[in-house]
Amino acid sequence: MSSPSKPLTPFPRPLGALLLVALSVLVPAAPSLLAQDGGAASAQLEDRILAVVDEDPILDSDVERLVALGLIAPKPGESDDAFRRRLLEELIEQRLRFHAIERFGFEEVPVAAVDEQVAAIRARFPDQGSFAAELARLGLNERGLRQLLTRQLMVLTYVEERLGPRIFVRTEEIESYYRDVLTPKLKAGGAEVPPIEEVRDQIRSVLREQRLNQEVERWSQELRDKAEVRTFTEPPAELPPVLGTTKP
Repeated sequence: MSSPSKPLTPFPRPLGALLLVALSVLVPAAPSLLAQDGGAASAQLEDRILAVVDEDPILDSDVERLVALGLIAPKPGESDDAFRRRLLEELIEQRLRFHAIERFGFEEVPVAAVDEQVAAIRARFPDQGSFAAELARLGLNERGLRQLLTRQLMVLTYVEERLGPRIFVRTEEIESYYRDVLTPKLKAGGAEVPPIEEVRDQIRSVLREQRLNQEVERWSQELRDKAEVRTFTEPPAELPPVLGTTKP
């Protein structure tokens, strides 16, 4: 019998999603715009601090970039406010992980791995020109993008090397997933159920990633418990600071 054509995993892949946030993290603010006639017209650039993680601010523009690029989609029925709060929480966890990696020490990331991620992001755009234009709109160039992706890949390398060895998938867990999850799912969709021998390695990968995601969540919570995290999004909290520059 043939293997199922659909992926085995019925849940999202948070480890992969770690890379999706890279464009929104540590991106410099876009330059102030001049009037169309080229004159030095009045212009004001403002950005609001939504959270501070160990004295490292997360700005409203960081969340805006995630929304604008569609890198993380809203859940069905999720309100705009709830969606933005979820994005902010993701950025807070991301910043905590970055800080942890900085304390641990950076690891070298293969150039090919960075190239692969740049190509994946570029593929979201119809051509090189539109890709470059969007980077410019975000105040970023391809070199800066590569730096952000390199830093994110360091986090993934840390996760795999430090947390991965804790993961062990037992034979009975594979059999249970095949019997109780995969088989009913395929039958409900009218698909053929392959022998377990054909999908054993795939199931092991699914269960390992699921367990690794749980380890990442536990690690992130441990980091948060030790960190100083302040948010400025809910009343009656003090009003968040506003960063601004004004050109006469």
